[in-house]
Amino acid sequence: MNEIPVFVYGTLRGGGSNHHRMGDSIYLGKGRVAGVIYWIDWNPSLVYPALLCGGSGWVQGELFLVSEDCLEELDAFEGVVPSEDDDYRRVEVEVLMEDGTEKTAWVWEWQGELGGAEILEDGDWLNHEPDPR
Repeated sequence: MNEIPVFVYGTLRGGGSNHHRMGDSIYLGKGRVAGVIYWIDWNPSLVYPALLCGGSGWVQGELFLVSEDCLEELDAFEGVVPSEDDDYRRVEVEVLMEDGTEKTAWVWEWQGELGGAEILEDGDWLNHEPDPR
């Protein structure tokens, strides 16, 4: 199996509402990427995170290894379809792991409208994700 590193920062994280979509992925540890995370809630019944990579801020998350099939399923879940105008795109980033090492991984970066979206200053979606119950 070809294992592909992915960094997840929102609902796909352990404890997040969509973590079950990670399938048989292999957890490598906690890390962070340079960027800003926003609270998107255009639809009151649907709230989700939006990452913009780069800058001086940090976004907390987790690094996993996934299969090619899982990566395709995650792309579909994030709405990444080549040649369409999507809210997310998959890009490579440098992940700073808790132990100080750096790893390269894929991440789903927001490319949709932000409007008046709120910045999550602490960079940690799990501190803000609504309880799905």
